[in-house]
Amino acid sequence: MSQTSTVQRDELHRTIWRIANDLRGSVDGWDFKSYVLETLFYRFISENLTAYINEAERRAGGADFDYAALSDEKAEFGRRETVAEKGFYILPSELFANVRRRSASDLNLNETLQRVFRNIEGSAVGTESEGAIKGLFADLDVNSQKLGSTVDARNKKMVKLLDAIGDLELGSFADHTIDAFGDTYEYLMQMYAANAGKSGGEFFTPQEVSELLARITVIGKTSVNKVYDPACGSGSLLLKFAKVLGKENVRQGFFGQEINLTTYNLARINMFLHDINFEKFDLAHGDTLIDPAHWDDEPFEAIVSNPPYSTKWEGDANPLLINDPRYAPAGVLAPKSKADLAFTMHMLSWLAVNGTAAIVEFPGVLYRGGAERKIRQYLIDNNYVDAVIQLPPDLFFGTTIATCVIVLKKSKQDNDILFIDASAEFTRVGNKNKLMAENLQRILNAVVARQDDDHFARLVAFEDVKSSHYNLSVSSYVEKEDTREAVDITALNAEIARIVARQSELRSQIDAIVADLEGAA
Repeated sequence: MSQTSTVQRDELHRTIWRIANDLRGSVDGWDFKSYVLETLFYRFISENLTAYINEAERRAGGADFDYAALSDEKAEFGRRETVAEKGFYILPSELFANVRRRSASDLNLNETLQRVFRNIEGSAVGTESEGAIKGLFADLDVNSQKLGSTVDARNKKMVKLLDAIGDLELGSFADHTIDAFGDTYEYLMQMYAANAGKSGGEFFTPQEVSELLARITVIGKTSVNKVYDPACGSGSLLLKFAKVLGKENVRQGFFGQEINLTTYNLARINMFLHDINFEKFDLAHGDTLIDPAHWDDEPFEAIVSNPPYSTKWEGDANPLLINDPRYAPAGVLAPKSKADLAFTMHMLSWLAVNGTAAIVEFPGVLYRGGAERKIRQYLIDNNYVDAVIQLPPDLFFGTTIATCVIVLKKSKQDNDILFIDASAEFTRVGNKNKLMAENLQRILNAVVARQDDDHFARLVAFEDVKSSHYNLSVSSYVEKEDTREAVDITALNAEIARIVARQSELRSQIDAIVADLEGAA
């Protein structure tokens, strides 16, 4: 990215964050995020569809064709073919630009927007894209009391929001290089997560951590069959593969599941905004641990995840789970109060033989006893643990803990485990720590090299881990560098003796001065 485009992007980010904060008024920022993000999405799909239809018509000879200026009646002719390709349809009168142009004089703007959103979702009903489109605007409640106490007040707020989003300089679809929508969406989600406290960390993984996980899983590869995240949040982790490999090199698409409905909607919107078409992603809403949605799609060649830390789940309170093929091999279930290793076992089960999984874990899973120790023993005895990476503290939104990454493989070349202490690999940026490009590269280089590096990486034999009671804590294997200064004891003693002698001499001189003063008195 050129310096000019970087400056432009930063200015755009500052502008949209200022807009988001100015417009929300008394509405909590976390609650208002859906209005900003989904209005941005509405503009995106309107312009995306318009550009798609215009290009097709102009190729066919209509040099001056403009879909936005077409009547709704004439536009109906292309509905079926467009939905089959794009997954949705928007009539010209319901495009963002046209609704915005009329919004200030539309006394029934709330009803107009409701109808538009209902029609967009309805355009996919009965088609292959229905699951990808359904409910996308569910969180944009134009009649919410949060926006204002009267219809007029709420409509005025929506007019301001439409104008603000419409005025953003987001480029043109005609040049085929646009990424400003996806970039802006990611920025907004990061800012909302940073300001949301604990809940923000459950919905957004910092970009640098996402990139680290994605790059670890594709080392030595230029493409993968499909990628998967069982706790996908807003989808940012999955989308890193589009940047790392190119979306065309995720051959069969992007798969994920999310338990929070609002976050699930944001994840689907995120896919569209990054120009991942509906047939290339399959995101599901639900509880992955109890009711996984992708039995027919596994195995996955690349799995990445930052699942919720030590969340509760049914565990052995559900007698059926111990027979679930995902959990049964370990012979024990993760504790009801700590589902971390349940997610890990699920991901291992759905990992392809030639695949890699990179999972952010709460540090306790590395050393806690009981059922978790038994699960670690299963993973280690069967040679599935490829590497354990200690990350710096205070990287994630909503927590300051130092997390770790467990890397799993089913086809390792050796039976050793690589331990990496990357706890010092960060720069303080604002009020959080951040993995910089050089930090990422050092970690990746160590994963590839798979050899000892004093105070940073150590390749440990299976027997050594076994004899350590299956403890996977990085600090147990990678010795911290001793930064204490070496001291010459003989010289130090001589210096102390000199100081003591000098102190005695000064005390004698002071005593003499005091005696003289007392005599004079």
